[in-house]
Amino acid sequence: MTEQQSNSNIAQHPRKWSSSLKGESSWRIFKIMSEFVEGFETMNKIGPCISIFGSARTKPGTPYYQLSVDLAKALVADGYGVITGGGPGIMEAANKGAREVNGKSVGLNIDLPHEQSHNPYIDSDKLINHRYFFVRKVMFVKYGQAFIFLPGGFGTLDELFECLTLIQTKKISKVPVILMGSEFWEGMMDWIKAVLLEQEGNISPKDIDLFQITDDIPEVLKIINEFEGTLEPNF
Repeated sequence: MTEQQSNSNIAQHPRKWSSSLKGESSWRIFKIMSEFVEGFETMNKIGPCISIFGSARTKPGTPYYQLSVDLAKALVADGYGVITGGGPGIMEAANKGAREVNGKSVGLNIDLPHEQSHNPYIDSDKLINHRYFFVRKVMFVKYGQAFIFLPGGFGTLDELFECLTLIQTKKISKVPVILMGSEFWEGMMDWIKAVLLEQEGNISPKDIDLFQITDDIPEVLKIINEFEGTLEPNF
């Protein structure tokens, strides 16, 4: 087949968006706008909060679940509210800890086909239901004075690297990023240093300093309180 014949065949099969998709996209803009408006109006009234991330599959009674409960209690005692994804597992534990000591307990729930319903420990006036992941991420990042990550799956890793990327590229203010559960994060850290940094040169040495790993709650509070930042939204 000649090049001319090949180009002719390509021209005979143009691809087009369906007309229904065009209409749907137009209306989706308004749905997205309404989520942002609701989120901003609610979150602007809450005050300084810490965003806590982690697996929805972590069971009550397990060490990481209890760590999340204890962490949230300590943060509230230090004057912060707690923001989670509103679901079960680590998120539930953090909301539970905040509720048990009468702290601000915020839940940014996401509508999913097979999971997740929001946990019962979120303040009724601080529950926001999201359809779109990216809108939910904006709320996490904009209103978190620090980001704390406990062990989790793809969603937790997605949120971790998004936060690090936004700080690395100066799209948001630098805030503390803390990983708790050192045994869980150890293998990832080895890979980041050995492959991303040393082997491939895909990050710089100073990027390693964008986050810290600790299992000690008092140290977490010290990192947050000694950080030279401001209690303002991140963008």
